[in-house]
Formats: sequence, C-alpha cells, structure tokens
Amino acid sequence: MPTSPAAVPLAVAAPDRPVPTTQPPIAPALVWLMAITCGLVVANLYYNQPLLVEISDTFSITEGRASLVATATQVGYTLGLLFMVPLGDKLEQKKLIILQLLGAAACLVVVAVAPTFGILLTASLLTGLFSSVPQLLMPLAAHLANDQERGRVVGKVMSGLLIGILLSRTISGYVGAHFGWRTMFWAAAATMVVLSGILLLMLPRHQPLFSGSYKELLRSLGNLTREQPLLRRSALVGACMFAGFSAFWTTLVFFLESPAYGYHSDTAGLFGLIGASGALAAPLAGKSADKRGAEYALGGGILLFLGAYVLLALGGHYLIGLIIGVVVLDVGQQLTHISNQSQVFALVPEARSRLNTVYMTASFIGASIGSYAGGLAWTAFSWPGVCGVGLVFVGTAWLVNRFYGR
Repeated sequence: MPTSPAAVPLAVAAPDRPVPTTQPPIAPALVWLMAITCGLVVANLYYNQPLLVEISDTFSITEGRASLVATATQVGYTLGLLFMVPLGDKLEQKKLIILQLLGAAACLVVVAVAPTFGILLTASLLTGLFSSVPQLLMPLAAHLANDQERGRVVGKVMSGLLIGILLSRTISGYVGAHFGWRTMFWAAAATMVVLSGILLLMLPRHQPLFSGSYKELLRSLGNLTREQPLLRRSALVGACMFAGFSAFWTTLVFFLESPAYGYHSDTAGLFGLIGASGALAAPLAGKSADKRGAEYALGGGILLFLGAYVLLALGGHYLIGLIIGVVVLDVGQQLTHISNQSQVFALVPEARSRLNTVYMTASFIGASIGSYAGGLAWTAFSWPGVCGVGLVFVGTAWLVNRFYGR
C-alpha cells in the first residue's frame, strides 16, 4: 500500500479518521444483498441489447442505428461513473444510492413510453447515468470487508453484477418476444422502486472520509491517476477488455437473428443464460487474488478471452463453438475485471470510490467504443468483422498488461 507523501493530498483538506487495519467479517446476508442489488441495477444497461431488432422495427431505422441505444446507455453509465460515483467518498452512501435508484426508475418510465427515437436515446443515456449504483456498492463492500476476505467479498458482489449483465439479456429477450419491448422497461422501473425500499431498510449507513468540495473531489481523480501507475495500467487493460466484451454482446443478437441461425429475440436472449454460467468464476477469481495474487488471475483471464475470440472466429457458425466461446469469453472477462479491482482497491483505502471511478470510467469508455465499433464491424463485415475487432481489443490489453508500467 503506498505511503509516499504524494499520496497524502488525495484526501483534500480533511483530518481523516484512520482506516482500521482489522475488522470483523462482513455479514453474508449483506454481501448477498449487495450482489443482488448490483445485478438488478446493472441489468438496466443491457435490457435493450436483445431488443434492438424490435426497436429498429418500431422506429423504422436500421439495425446499425438501433445499436446506438446500447451505446447511449453505456455512455450515460460512463458519465455517472465520472460525475456521480466520486460522491461516494464525500456523501452518505445509502442516501446517494437510493436517490440514484429513484432517478433510474423515472428514466426507465420515459424509455417505456418514448414516442420518438431521439427521446429513447436521451432517456437511455440518463438511465445509464443513474444506474451507476453498483460502482458505489463495490467500494462499500471492499470497505466493510476485512483484509483477509476482501477479494472473496468483491468477487461475490461482482458475481451478482455479472449475472445481472448476462441474465438481463435472457429476461428481456423473452419479455420482448412475448409482451413487447416497452413492457421490459416498465418492469425495470418498478424493480428499481421496490429495490430502493428494501435498501432503505437493510443497507447500513456509511459516512465517507473526504471533507473537501466537489471540485476538489473531481480534481483528486487526476492526482490519483498521475500518482498511481498501477491504476493507469489497470484502467487501460479494463478499457480494452470491456471493449472486446461489449463488441461481442452488442452484435450477438444480430448474428443470432441473421440467416446463419435464424433465431428470435427470446432464443437469442438465452445466450445470456449460457454466459451466466461463467459467473461462477467470479468468487474463484476473488479467492485466487487473495491467495496467489491478482497478477496471476489477470494474465490467465486475458489469455482465456483471447482464446475465446479465436474460437468464435473459427467456429462461431457452429452452435457448439458459439456456446463454448460465450462461456470462455465471460470467464476470461470476470477473471481480469475482479483481479484489476482487487489491485485498485488496495492502493488508497480512503479513496476507493475515486479509484473505482478512474478504473470503471476507463472501462466503460472502452465498452462504449466497443459497442460502436462492433456495430460498424457488423454492418461492414458481418461476424468476421466483429471477431476481428474483438481480437484487436484483447490483443491490445495483453500488450498493455505485459509491457506498460513494468
């Protein structure tokens, strides 16, 4: 853990309380609540992906233009990471989380009733903005866990988030096929309202340490980035990996509904269920980071991700090849992401929300770029183009991890 004088100004103008070096284990029920919350909230970002064909039909636009809905949601999430998540180091976190959930519910209602594609895009962007709650819960979980269990706890909470990402596609594909795509967003809005009530009753209050202004809070993000080379490397690797991950999942529905397979949105959404099986790797990745070091799991995850894209490029037109590729891709993504976060959270404990802001902002900038690049690649070169884009992103991640900041 850094102890250089350069790290001290990160908690601006605050005689901060010392962070305890030992504390009791976090209650398992609380870990599960955080995991479920992460899954339900992050699902708001991904409900639209299996529904893009139906959305394009509703507004009489091309599939490539409809993919902008997925991109807008991820851009909004990135903005939430950059401008709202840092407040987790300044404001009482329970109140902040509940306010964001209610904001997300309101935006999801607008998505459900959107009369034009422009309004749908705007509401999707704002939905992403208010759905950055998981990135407030992740540092909170790391804070409440003791040093010996931090990787495992982060892994469990992350497994909820990842299952939410993947199962959201399965759920929305089914709902879209049988009840219409707008129904999915009405249900999501109701879920956010119910969830805010549960958290109001059960989530513990936590007053963070930072006492500077909001401007100083945002300025300290730059200080952290300059002073922590490991943070910079993790952010770059995360951006490349999320880009490759997003390029695949944004375009998979187009591939599955193309003549290559001829599936509908409900069947296409089942691939989220297949990918969710890989979420079992999240707690294992956390344990590996605790016992063998995060670098070991990180390198293994990148290699798995690379192998998955090779398999998808060569065998994606065969159902068994596509299924295996989906599982390996998701396992690789989880290994790299959890390992990166375990390293980042250990750097400056009193700045965990801001550390997470830097890392996740970079990651979701990568995800937004990946969605856009995947849509362009699909339009121009179909499935081989998507796999080529994915290989470029993961290859760049390998190079950065291997050579940057060593």
